[in-house]
Amino acid sequence: MSTLPKIAWIGLGIMGSPMAENLIKAGYAVTGYTLEQDKLQRLADNGGTAAGSIAEAVQDADVVITMVPASPQVEAIAYGPDGIVENAKPGTLLIDMSSITPQTSIDLAQAAGDKGIRVLDAPVSGGEAGAIEAVLSIMVGGHQADFDAARPILQALGKTIVLCGPHGSGQTVKAANQLIVAVNIQACAEAVVFLEKSGVDLAAALDVLGGGLAGSTVLARKTDNFKNRDFKPGFRIDLHHKDMGIVTDAARTVGAALPVGTLVASLVASLRAQGDGGLDHSALLRGVERLSGHTTES
Repeated sequence: MSTLPKIAWIGLGIMGSPMAENLIKAGYAVTGYTLEQDKLQRLADNGGTAAGSIAEAVQDADVVITMVPASPQVEAIAYGPDGIVENAKPGTLLIDMSSITPQTSIDLAQAAGDKGIRVLDAPVSGGEAGAIEAVLSIMVGGHQADFDAARPILQALGKTIVLCGPHGSGQTVKAANQLIVAVNIQACAEAVVFLEKSGVDLAAALDVLGGGLAGSTVLARKTDNFKNRDFKPGFRIDLHHKDMGIVTDAARTVGAALPVGTLVASLVASLRAQGDGGLDHSALLRGVERLSGHTTES
C-alpha cells in the first residue's frame, strides 16, 4: 500500500485535469470532484477516482487541492455545510491553486485554520502546456512547515516552486505575473500586426526576435497562436480579465501606479466585450487587428 498522502482534487478544468493526472502518474491516489461529468470520467479513465460531491472527495483526504476560476468559486467550494472546511478532517493540508484575490486567500487560511486545516495559496503560471508538461511556475503563500510538506506534491506539477511569504503572498505574485504576461502579449500582438502590414515574413521575423532580447516565454509559447490565428483556449480572455481586475485593485490599495497595465486591462476588457472572452489570451491580437483595419482574423 502506498505511503503517499491521499489527495482530493476539486476543479478539473483546462489546467486542473492534466495537473491531477500528473499526480496520478507520480503515484498519488487522487479522488476528484468537478461539475462536468465528462471531466470526472476523464479522471477515472486516467486512474483517479470520481467523487459525487465535495464532501465525499475530501472526507478521507490528507491533502485537498483546489483549482477553480475565481474568488467566488473558491468561497463556494470552501464554505458551507457541503464545503471543504466543514468536511475535511483536522490536520488536512488545503492547497488552493486558483488565481484569486490575496484577501480571499488570507480569509480562507483564517477560516480553515479555525477548523484545524492548514492552508497554502499556490497559484501557477505556465498555461495549459505547462500543466500538461508539469513545468508550471508555482508561487506559494503560507507557513514554511506547510510548504515543506507540500513540496513533493508540487514538484510533480511544476518546475519553479517558491515560497513567497505569508498567506496571500502567492496570489500577490501571481497578480504581478498576470500583469507582465498581459502586457507582453499585447506588445507581441502589436509587433505581429506591424510586421504583417509592413510585408515582412512573419515566421522569419518571430524566429529572429525570439533569439534576441525581445525573446520571452510568452513569445515562445504563443508564436504558433499568432502565426496560425489559433486561439483555442489555453488561458481564456475571461480569466485574464478577472486577473487584471485583481492586480489593478491590489495596486490601487498599496498605492502602486500601473499606467501601462491599466491600459492593457482596458484592452482585455474591450476584447471580452466584443465576444472574445472564451478565446485564448493570445487573441489580444484580434483587438490590434481591429484597431489597425487588419482583416486576417477568421
